[in-house]
Amino acid sequence: MAASVSCSFFFFDAEPVAEPAMPAQDACALCSKQLARDTDVFMYRGDTPFCSQDCRHHQMRLDARQAAKSAARRQRQFSSSATASGRGHREESREVPVAS
Repeated sequence: MAASVSCSFFFFDAEPVAEPAMPAQDACALCSKQLARDTDVFMYRGDTPFCSQDCRHHQMRLDARQAAKSAARRQRQFSSSATASGRGHREESREVPVAS
């Protein structure tokens, strides 16, 4: 027989102050609209609140676009280093100093 699991959430009036890098839990992370305790809150990346699915999806698209730009930049850097060496891979080995 499977055990029953229950889950409950509590909201307190005096919540601890968020860390500086963490988004405030009382406003939408994209449009800064105040979030009421009696309305739906849409979460993204664990702890980032949004007032609507539209705001959350917009942030997801922005993140995807940024990730694609970063991947393209890394690919260009890799391609240019391979081209500069005159071959697609390095055959020589190099010793790299290790910091202790």
